[in-house]
Amino acid sequence: MPTEAPAGVRSVPFRTHNRTITESDIVTFVNVVGLHEPFFIDMEYIRNNMSGKHRNRFAPGPMIISVGMGLLAPTVAGVIDQVLEGREHGPFGGMTGVQARVKGALFPDDTIHVEGEAWLRPPTSRGYTLMDLRHRVVNQHGEVLVDFTETITFLPTGAVESE
Repeated sequence: MPTEAPAGVRSVPFRTHNRTITESDIVTFVNVVGLHEPFFIDMEYIRNNMSGKHRNRFAPGPMIISVGMGLLAPTVAGVIDQVLEGREHGPFGGMTGVQARVKGALFPDDTIHVEGEAWLRPPTSRGYTLMDLRHRVVNQHGEVLVDFTETITFLPTGAVESE
């Protein structure tokens, strides 16, 4: 389950630009990652075995998460800088976790954006700085499709990256 900023912790809110998802986007993602399950590649299976709106092509949950991260990518450095302002930290160490909950389906021609916030966790005993970035992928109807929190790590101050 995605986390929320603890009470009293300063968080930095963000909202991304919109993006309309096409059928080609979904087909390309499914083929690139090899999700060759009948739910995503066999329209006859979908029409005969799925119900309601799912009788049409829809995006896999990992695609919604990936697109959500991508929508934030152009501005994430600025969000990170705002959260780290005035805080001593070492070099960027990478993403260390994702907690996600899929709440709705993403279909071709849906337009989505991401609303969220970022905040720091208390420093670890080994001097690492952890930051949570909570993403809520929202469609054109205001429905949250996926709610996920990405945790990124900054190495201890003075840490030297290996070359």
